[in-house]
Amino acid sequence: MLGPGESGDESRRQDMVDRIRQPIGGDYRIAVLSLKGGVGKTTTTVGLGSTFASLRGDCVIAVDANPDFGTLAQRVPQQTHSTVRDLLAAAPRIERYSDVRAHTSQASSRLEVLASERDPAVSEAFSESDYRQVIEILQVYYNIILTDCGTGIMHSAMRGVLDLANALVLVSSPAIDGARSAAATLDWLEHHGFDELVARTVVVISSARPGASNIDMDALTGHFLARCRAVQVVPFDEHLAEGAELDLEAMRPATRRAFVELAAMVADDFPPVSGRHAVRW
Repeated sequence: MLGPGESGDESRRQDMVDRIRQPIGGDYRIAVLSLKGGVGKTTTTVGLGSTFASLRGDCVIAVDANPDFGTLAQRVPQQTHSTVRDLLAAAPRIERYSDVRAHTSQASSRLEVLASERDPAVSEAFSESDYRQVIEILQVYYNIILTDCGTGIMHSAMRGVLDLANALVLVSSPAIDGARSAAATLDWLEHHGFDELVARTVVVISSARPGASNIDMDALTGHFLARCRAVQVVPFDEHLAEGAELDLEAMRPATRRAFVELAAMVADDFPPVSGRHAVRW
């Protein structure tokens, strides 16, 4: 039964918002991954994180773990020049949320971003133990932690990212090479002991160009649904294609709806407040 004036679309959206706003006991970590560059991985990280931050009342942060000049920090207004390396250096002096906030930039959605090191010689040294220490700091103050991963799955920090992730968002393009790359990623994860993470993966098919794709989207979606938990298509959007600061209000309604749907899909795996996902160290 719908209330007076409540449409089916409004009811469905409210259902998704309710799922997104579920309470979380502790923190929930989402790794956003793609082995192929240019498919919208960083855009997906910011879009998903911004959606969570705008609809929830707790703290949400995205961490740039890309060793190759990650651009995550460029997608929100820059409020600090600090990086993950600066946060680690300040670790002994961090006692409260404001001590961490001094190292992050925040979007209008309330999503915070922790930038990667810009010096490639330094960023290559960002190790698994460094990543684990960053998460150990952030999990005290943030309920949702997204990690924008690099395209190199063998990078030192990646083992820590995958070990500590509660869920994986795998980004692909609606093209044959993008789909093959995504499938190869799933194969690698299964062969290296991450079968459970594959089963909890949400695949995002992100359209980087306008117009219909030549690929059979139903077949592509079915292929990933046979291995993963859910699939979400994010349509082409001129605002996303700019590669500049991302603003939810500047997206097309269909794009914003797609990110709300994606956030609800991810939130469906949130553990009960009692805790289903044990912290793995």
